[in-house]
Amino acid sequence: RILYNCLMIKHLAIFKGDSAQLILTGKKTIESRFSRKKSVPFLQISKGDLVYIKPSGKDIIGQFRVKKVIFYDGLEEKDVKEIKEKYGKELAVDETYWEKKETAKYGTIIFIGEVDAFITSPIKFPKKDLRGWVVLA
Repeated sequence: RILYNCLMIKHLAIFKGDSAQLILTGKKTIESRFSRKKSVPFLQISKGDLVYIKPSGKDIIGQFRVKKVIFYDGLEEKDVKEIKEKYGKELAVDETYWEKKETAKYGTIIFIGEVDAFITSPIKFPKKDLRGWVVLA
């Protein structure tokens, strides 16, 4: 099923470890978000949307345009293993990441398009909670 988004939505994605830098350097070309409950960005992100890149505890350091999105509903452990085999290299995550995601029921695979690094953060977002993804509008 192909959905076309008429309005570009902006998102704030929080990245742990070196994932943000891997996106900026082109070593990570796909971002994934897995969960046991339906949570953003599941079904709330589309091709053409803009995602701000924010390392955990730091300012926004860049942005990327969404090239393509795949949603998974009702994942089982074997499905997560198939996703790992198919997209593992482009996701650039370690084995512990996959171990934590084995019980996920929902998944969002985001193909990263054009990436821009920022010298200074274009917006300040006073985020004080533990959400890893925020839909800005």
